[in-house]
Order: sequence, then C-alpha cells, then structure tokens
Amino acid sequence: MDFQLTEDQRALRGGVRDLLEGRFDARAALDEGSSLDRGLWKELGDAGFFSLMVPEADGGVGLGLPEAVLVFEEAGRVLLTGPLVGTFLAAGSLQGAAAGEVVVTCPLGSLVPWLDEADVVLGEVDGAVPFRSLDPLTPLHRLPGSGGLAHPSRPAGRLPKTIAAGDLLIAAEQLGSAGKTLEMAVRYARERTQFGQAIGGFQAVKHLCAQMLVRTEVARGAVYAAAVTSDVLEIAGAKLLADEAAVRNARDCLQVHGGMGFTWEADVHLHLKRAWVRAGLGRSAARSEEELAAAL
Repeated sequence: MDFQLTEDQRALRGGVRDLLEGRFDARAALDEGSSLDRGLWKELGDAGFFSLMVPEADGGVGLGLPEAVLVFEEAGRVLLTGPLVGTFLAAGSLQGAAAGEVVVTCPLGSLVPWLDEADVVLGEVDGAVPFRSLDPLTPLHRLPGSGGLAHPSRPAGRLPKTIAAGDLLIAAEQLGSAGKTLEMAVRYARERTQFGQAIGGFQAVKHLCAQMLVRTEVARGAVYAAAVTSDVLEIAGAKLLADEAAVRNARDCLQVHGGMGFTWEADVHLHLKRAWVRAGLGRSAARSEEELAAAL
C-alpha cells in the first residue's frame, strides 16, 4: 500500500501554502488587534478552504478528510486566525459558511474560540464567559460545567463523528506549527554563530533539532493515518502526539534561539502560545490518555 501523497494532494498543499503565506501575516494581525479579517475569510471561502469536504453536487470541492488535514496543517504553519474548525464543520449544512460569508464557531471542549466575532454558534453556549487567552490572536470564552458540544444543532447520530473530525483538524494545525518551529530552529542554528562557528555544529543544538524532527514525523504519521481511517481512537492518539509535538517543538525552538527567542520581535513565542491554546481545545490530553489506555 502506498502512503505517499498523490500529485493532486501535493498540488493542493502547495496552493494553500502559497495563498496563506501571500495573504496572511500573524505579525500584522497582532498590530490589528483581535478582530477577524472578514476579507480574508471570504477569500478562503472563494478558494474552497471551507467547502473542501462538501460534495461537488452541493457546490463543494468533494474531497475527504486526508485533504482537509493537509489544508489545516498549512493553516497551522502560518498561525492562521479565526474559528476555522467551526466554519469548516458547518460548511455542508449552513448556508454561507462554505463561501466564507458566514463565520461559525462552536465549543471545542470547554472553550469557545472567537465567540464575539461569530455570526452563528453551533451548540449551547449559554453562560459562556470571556476567558483570558494565552494567545493574543485567539480570543476565548469558557463554558460553565464540562462544556463541549453537549447540545449541538445537528442530529445526535452525527455528534461523535463531528467531535472527532474537529479534534483531528486541531491536531493537523498543531502538526503544521510543529513543522514550522522545526524549520525556524534549523534555520537559526545555521545562521547564528558562536565561538567562530554556526551553533548548529554544537552537539547539544543538533540533539534538540533531531528531537524536534522525530516528534514532528511521529505526529505526522499519526495524524495522516487517522485521517485515512477516521478511527476515533486513532484520532485521540493523533491529537495527543500533535499537541506534544507543537508545544515541545516550540519550547525547543525557543531554546535554540536563546535570549532572542524570548523577545516580542521573535515569532517563536506566538507558536508556543498558540500551541498551548490548541492543546486546550477539543479532546484534552488526559481524556485521550484514558481512552487509549482503556482500549489496550
């Protein structure tokens, strides 16, 4: 069995990367504050970002979860802002969502991202209160009690699949962030010199970068496999591995950058903060661990 990406999948990934890198800048978004760029949202809709899994007969692209994972991985690389998961999941059933004309959010675990900016909310969010976010580019509200999609505006039979798909899309974003911080660390290790040579030549830095690579590729295998099987347990494992890769890679990238990595001007802290926030969205690490242990 061939697990390599097809030519069409590689073209899709490349096209989305070009679009996002040319259109979105996390640093510029910081300067604009925590408001959603509606123009960009509409451009994403026009490009088929949200309608990727909507059947062609309904005006969508007609692709599957593996392609959605590739697209969300690219979103994670650039720290794309907005309630991507909620709008993506609603694209097949809510008019205007697929085209990026309607912004949709939903509870992801006990947190609701971008609640104030959303036009539509899937699920019950009564009593949700503003919650200070570690990430300045992700405004959050916290639900009372356990939260989650407890009362979704969808048929009950589709709830588990919807929650699992949301977890996998978050994991794909984490994977993209892990890959990006790996690239940032390697590039800086080649450029920064100390004692007359690039710091990438020092064994301690080599080990950090090697560990980052291993985490990224292990998470990539888990996320891609879960996208193919759509198995709930495999998605739980993928989310667990991707959360770890994103958080630990960002921390190691910061370590490689040294004192510079702690400054506001460096982008390392943006990836670390977003990784922490995403780890709190959807299925938690503790829940994933319990589910996987129970299945052994």
